[in-house]
Amino acid sequence: MLHRRHFFQAATAAAAIAAAAGLGPLKRVAAQQRLTQKDILAFPSLGTVTLLHVCDIHAQLMPLYFREPEVNLGPGEAKGKPPHLTDAAFRDYYRIGRGTAEAYALTSEDFAALAKNYGRMGGLDRIATVVKSARAERGDERVLFLDSGDTWQGSWTSLKTQGQDMIDTMALLKPDAMVGHWEFTYGAERVEQAAKALPFAFLAQNVRDAEWNETVFPARKMFERGGVKIAVIGQAFPYTPVANPRWMIERWEFGIRDEELQKHVDAARAEGAQLVVVLSHNGFDVDRKMAGRVRGIDVLLTGHTHDALPDVVKVGSTLLVASGSHGKFVSRLDIDVAGGKVKDYRYRLIPVFADAIAPDAEVAAAVKKARAPFERELGREIARTESTLYRRGNFNGTFDDLICQAMLAERDAEVALSPGFRWGGSLLAGDPITFEALTNATAITYPNCYRTTMSGAQLKDILEDVADNIFNPDPYYQGGGDMVRIGGIGFAIDIARPMGSRISDMTVLKTGKPVDPARGYAVSGWASVGENVEGPPIWEVVEKHLARIKTVRIEPNTAVKVKGA
Repeated sequence: MLHRRHFFQAATAAAAIAAAAGLGPLKRVAAQQRLTQKDILAFPSLGTVTLLHVCDIHAQLMPLYFREPEVNLGPGEAKGKPPHLTDAAFRDYYRIGRGTAEAYALTSEDFAALAKNYGRMGGLDRIATVVKSARAERGDERVLFLDSGDTWQGSWTSLKTQGQDMIDTMALLKPDAMVGHWEFTYGAERVEQAAKALPFAFLAQNVRDAEWNETVFPARKMFERGGVKIAVIGQAFPYTPVANPRWMIERWEFGIRDEELQKHVDAARAEGAQLVVVLSHNGFDVDRKMAGRVRGIDVLLTGHTHDALPDVVKVGSTLLVASGSHGKFVSRLDIDVAGGKVKDYRYRLIPVFADAIAPDAEVAAAVKKARAPFERELGREIARTESTLYRRGNFNGTFDDLICQAMLAERDAEVALSPGFRWGGSLLAGDPITFEALTNATAITYPNCYRTTMSGAQLKDILEDVADNIFNPDPYYQGGGDMVRIGGIGFAIDIARPMGSRISDMTVLKTGKPVDPARGYAVSGWASVGENVEGPPIWEVVEKHLARIKTVRIEPNTAVKVKGA
């Protein structure tokens, strides 16, 4: 039932020819001559139903570079299982050749060199081409297009328009349903207003009005595609009021609510659903556990943890689909349904190579219009980087190191704390750091950069709390995200130890002395979930730093020592 590799084989063959000819790394022109839109989109159709899936686009209208993690540790039973494999281990598991187009799209190995070969990925106009191609081939009556959320947040234009730029352009792709997470950080009133105006469904079976104990949004919707009745049940990010400011959505209650989900699955079956799809923003490990607890789910489209997997993962009879982030991929799942059951399926994670896939004219025009009021500001160059800047990874990313350095310098701090957000594009050495690149990593509705005093004991408690949020062996106690980034201090972490005992050897980097639990340290941070936090927006702090230093060089970060992994 597999079914992904043939278009990559052309690029692999081109690489082999180039290497045999003594040409060294595959040149970009050679890659693009062999990596064509026809190859990328070719798909031997199956059955009468096609599911298309995207997730975690994070308001990226334009193509970008995005480096996948080199560290993605799985706690407990998830250790060594997808998606907790990276680089060589990932390639070995999925039988991917090093230096291929597939390796570039799915791993961090040789990222800078391969990025120059294969170029940027994503772009909503290219995603539109993929979606429209599938509809043209299969017919609208057989295709269901679903979005697992984190769509309206992650760029300057989305922040300034409260997500309207993404809402308007995404609507042209005609999705059938979506769920949410970062969408909620625009506040309850804005989300309700936007959701009601959407020409498609905003679903969330697990978001309740605290006063009335009623669902705020529709829990599920029934569709018919290819003669099959399909129930789609929405699952918003269950820990939104913990990971993000509760005061923005204080009258709403979230949670996993898998018992309620079971009721919706059973009700959908009773209403004649022949295929039950859960559209989720739980995160992969949470969804893997949920698929083993809730009976009757045929397909679980997962989001939040930004995992991109070239095959489905089966839990019992449930198919888990993980479609990556930032618009790099569109998943296509063809399903043959007979007798109310999945008889067969065919899957491909379609990589959206921006140089190989032609932009859709209608969506390209809409993107240009949405960006026009901000174009001059977005393109303003602040500095240059001599290092590859990236964010993704369990413990540190060079873009986060830059943010921490800025806070230490500009806020006169001894310690800097930067959240382990997974979103934000990558830059290659030699690239300009534009205002757009900066805000792609910082544009949130609670950006204030605070300065306060914390004791060494408080700093350890923060690290322990975040570590348990990520590495608790029970997925239902995980909130996703990566480890908080810290500047000015180093530490060791043993992810296998129990809560409260994972962090050790905290050291002040400037002096080499141990962190004193009783001493107060000047701390700067941003993205606090508290209300009325004072301080300048983080992008102003980082821009001030960049304007002063002009050139960014990030040395390898060895301040975090990982044990027990």
